Amino acid sequence: MTTFGSPPVLLCAALLSGAAGAPAAGAVAAAPAAALPALDAHTVLLVVAPHPDDETLCCAGAMQRVLAAGGSVSVVWLTSGDGSQLGSLLIEKSLFADPQRMRAYGERRMSEARAATGALGVTATAQLFLGYPDGGLLALRTKFRSRPYKARFTAATAVPYADALFPGHPYTGESLERDFAAVLGRVQPTLILAPSPLDTHPDHHVAGLLAIEAARHLGAEAVRYWIVHGGAGWPSPRGLVPGVPLTTPPVGVPLALRAFTLIPAEEDRKLAALRDYQTQMQVMEPFLLAFVRTTELFAEAPSGVAQR
Repeated sequence: MTTFGSPPVLLCAALLSGAAGAPAAGAVAAAPAAALPALDAHTVLLVVAPHPDDETLCCAGAMQRVLAAGGSVSVVWLTSGDGSQLGSLLIEKSLFADPQRMRAYGERRMSEARAATGALGVTATAQLFLGYPDGGLLALRTKFRSRPYKARFTAATAVPYADALFPGHPYTGESLERDFAAVLGRVQPTLILAPSPLDTHPDHHVAGLLAIEAARHLGAEAVRYWIVHGGAGWPSPRGLVPGVPLTTPPVGVPLALRAFTLIPAEEDRKLAALRDYQTQMQVMEPFLLAFVRTTELFAEAPSGVAQR
């Protein structure tokens, strides 16, 4: 294994960043220098993850690169992944899961998130859980801005997890926005990586909207956007395919996505981190492994071509 932060790693990353050759058909042309701002010891990265595993799918390479450069990385999970229909089937073998068992499932996914991001180098104090309802974030932005929302799978109307940042906070849009602002105040990020609102999952869409609002205070250069749910069949091919870059997701065409090239050691560590998500590997392993590629994709603009 290569030692992160050593001159050979940084040199290797630089060489890969400028590697010549035509990209594979359908692939995004590698332009890592433009994919993210300069990463150094002053970089304070915050990854906004709607659910446990999203942060590793989209940003495991970028997180490792920031840490290798001497910067710091925090992850905030908006939900604990406790509203999964597949999780319900996995635990109860039924579409009608017991709320207490689904909360236990949320706890398990949080534990997996700690292990996965810890394997990437994120410290325990930088692993931040808000515990809002999986599958319910869009409702909080609309009908439940000021009155509590009842989560479908856990029956909770407030954050039920004792080890979340703000246990007991109500499931309202206003509370979510305050808690997210509190995370920004705590972390003071110089760079945010968040979902694009074009992501087809409603929770990801809402996470993108929160990031856009944050960008108004931090400046557009401080935010980059990514996609996990990018349209039918994406990413393709499914499963673990070494040496292949991510292609542009169908919904991401307007984003002018740029490719951040990973070195082999970063890909290996990303794969190891994903394997910590045992619950998700049981139900969607080919999808998860399809993100272990030679590139990660980021855009400057949340929903349209970046303006220069």
